[in-house]
Amino acid sequence: MEIKVNFLDNLRLEASFDDFTVITDQPIRYKGDGSAPSPFDYFLASSALCAAYFVKVYCVARNIPTENIRLSQNNIVDPENRYNQIFRIQVELPEDLSDKDRQGILRSIERCTVKKVVQTGPEFQIETVDNLDEDAQALLMAAPQEGESTWIEGKDLPLEQTIANMTGILEGLGMKVEIASWRNIVPHVWSLHIRDAASPMCFTNGKGATKESALCSALGEFIERLSCNFFYNDQFFGEEIANSEFVHYPNEKWFKLTADDSLPQGLLDDYCLEIYNPDGELCGSNLIDTNSGNVERGIVSLPFVRQSDGKEVYFPSNLIENLYLSNGMSAGNTLVEAQVQCLSEIFERAVKREIIEQEIALPDVPMEVLQQYPDILEGVQALEEQGFPILVKDASLGGRFPVACVTLMNPKTGGVFASFGAHPSFHVALERSLTELMQGRSFEGLNDFMPPTFNSLAVAEPNNFVEHFIDSSGVVSWRFFSANHDFEFCNWDFSGSNEEEVASLMAILEELGKEVYMAVHTDLGAPVCRVLVPGYSEVYPVEDLIWDNTNMALDYREDILNIHALSDEQLGDLLERLEESQIDEHMDIITLIGIEFDENTVWGQLSILELKLLVNLALQQHEEALERVEMFLQYNDNTVVRGLFYQAMQAVLEIVLDEELELDDYRYNLGRMFGEETLQAVVGSVSGEVRFHGLTPTSMQLEGLEKHQRLIESYRKLHAARAARAAER
Repeated sequence: MEIKVNFLDNLRLEASFDDFTVITDQPIRYKGDGSAPSPFDYFLASSALCAAYFVKVYCVARNIPTENIRLSQNNIVDPENRYNQIFRIQVELPEDLSDKDRQGILRSIERCTVKKVVQTGPEFQIETVDNLDEDAQALLMAAPQEGESTWIEGKDLPLEQTIANMTGILEGLGMKVEIASWRNIVPHVWSLHIRDAASPMCFTNGKGATKESALCSALGEFIERLSCNFFYNDQFFGEEIANSEFVHYPNEKWFKLTADDSLPQGLLDDYCLEIYNPDGELCGSNLIDTNSGNVERGIVSLPFVRQSDGKEVYFPSNLIENLYLSNGMSAGNTLVEAQVQCLSEIFERAVKREIIEQEIALPDVPMEVLQQYPDILEGVQALEEQGFPILVKDASLGGRFPVACVTLMNPKTGGVFASFGAHPSFHVALERSLTELMQGRSFEGLNDFMPPTFNSLAVAEPNNFVEHFIDSSGVVSWRFFSANHDFEFCNWDFSGSNEEEVASLMAILEELGKEVYMAVHTDLGAPVCRVLVPGYSEVYPVEDLIWDNTNMALDYREDILNIHALSDEQLGDLLERLEESQIDEHMDIITLIGIEFDENTVWGQLSILELKLLVNLALQQHEEALERVEMFLQYNDNTVVRGLFYQAMQAVLEIVLDEELELDDYRYNLGRMFGEETLQAVVGSVSGEVRFHGLTPTSMQLEGLEKHQRLIESYRKLHAARAARAAER
């Protein structure tokens, strides 16, 4: 994590990281103003808070109340060496707590991250640089020993060279990528989380059997997502980029909207139109991209090559971001290496979907086969020893597809997690299934999965697959666990050279009667490909292009960002459009308009329901406002402060709407209950003197929206690199 420090007045300092700011000062006796804790005070507090966090996690997982648990920490200083200190953490537990849970809580404190880092002894490297922003590449791993090279199956370069190449690409872009966390709680299962230090919304997770392979996985995913603009899906690029020579790629093509809003000629091909527009309901306006929102310019489309005949076909950017998410894109040391990964990923998701939705019972991988892969077996046994039964399954559906499955059962919660992996090599597919299972997860994190069900409708519901795709939180059928499996085990093997593997995987899709479309990006310095298989590799239903398109943002974005400047007539029109849209009132405004607000602000917590409520108040529609206040309080997951604001609002509105009550009779005690500052904001909102309390003014220029500005700045680096590469051609 990159922490930037600003020097304030006197001895006050400001540390900024992610979306947070911390102020420190020094006591008056040290010439400070005593206005904030000192840096060392924060350090001491961090270990106590970290210990308390692990206690809380333990208790939440076991439904143990924490109201009667107290924790404190004292640091005992050696009088002869003040740097030699003892941190004494004491925890007070309820008398009725079992001995097992008492010991469990003490063990949880032992896992405190701050404690472990201090005990290990962090290494400090102190240096000067010419420019902090230009010192682009954070330390990811120590430099490899000269001549050291580690090869793994399916890769065309050793891991050390791959890491060097990919970090060099990111350095060239001016992106400082940092490792946020490592995990290795099961033998031969590594995962890590990396992110752009300047824009932490740009992040990826890597997994692998070794530390180096996990880092390669994370870096490869980072570069693929940069190359395919995935980090910026659904996000507004700002008006400058929206009107630049190109928005996404120099080879993009724009199609003007037609007078009757039909699909413009030259967009897609007949095969795709049959899939995406079977009933002729899809309109050109459905395909305006969210990133630019440039209706005048039209539909921005990207060229993909149809693999059956090499013809170039233009796919709307909007269609890709709405239906495919990250499915079917990969970076590699070579193009064929990337293609193997792309196609494997597509089979992994498609076969997973078929198995889950059709409630297919898979055969077990026999122990004699599993014993051929001792590292995988060791990882499985480690999970079993932690109390998690593991099922290792052949998901090839009779040898047709290169897919494996590792399923974890959690007897403590009744939840299950079916993890799938795909690769032409049976060994690699199994390894990916296991590493995917534990990617970024602690043992406590395995308590979050849903129990199985015999409800076939719940399993087959389209959003269930979406949840499986995003974070594996969907449900699976009890029929999946039947010993009466639907296929016999097949010890399949599609492996060969990367060229041979691409041919084998493409042959499977051809046998299924599927057209394959591919785009190749090399503008960042690494081969990246994106593969679309219409009617097979979509994540979201095709109907979403009409009924749940992300470009609904275009109907509301400008008005919401300019909300402080809208007239009453414009506010009424906005409210009417929101009402008629029937969009879920609990959707957050971040999702609706594609703007990244700081989640610690009112904007960042704002839902459509609360926005409507604030418009009601601005328009002096008190009865409607009261109705929405009551709904907000019933379903509120906002901050405590915001909840109290609306509790006060409810009381004031009820008084104002009751002809027999006078607000002046209640002001004193309302002020004592909620605080005079809050009450003044409430009364001002009800009278119309205060409009949109808590929402700082902004506009389409995005002033004050630092989080979104950081995201745009990240994209500008890509945009500039693409423009420079295009100019060289």
